[in-house]
Amino acid sequence: MSKVHVRRGDTVMVISGKDKGKTGKVAVVSPTEGKVIVEGVNMVTKHVKPRKQGDQGGIVKAEGAMYASKVMLYCAKCKKPTRISKKANKKGELVRVCTHCGAEL
Repeated sequence: MSKVHVRRGDTVMVISGKDKGKTGKVAVVSPTEGKVIVEGVNMVTKHVKPRKQGDQGGIVKAEGAMYASKVMLYCAKCKKPTRISKKANKKGELVRVCTHCGAEL
């Protein structure tokens, strides 16, 4: 079992590849493959065959999976991709914190 540094719903920035610099929300995380799907990033074309009579077939654009190592968490406060550190909040729960500005993620 492997672990991925991002969760579903996190805002991330792509740090390498053709979509470098783009940001988006994580839609799907696959820890066994080490891949994520980010909304609006790594768009691929799929040829869809109609499955039932009356369905529309054709070429559809969809988000493709990418390796989780190509994305970094994005801090909305300091507007930078960042690594995270974990700190205890007032309730004693561990929360993820931006290493640059200290904002909770």
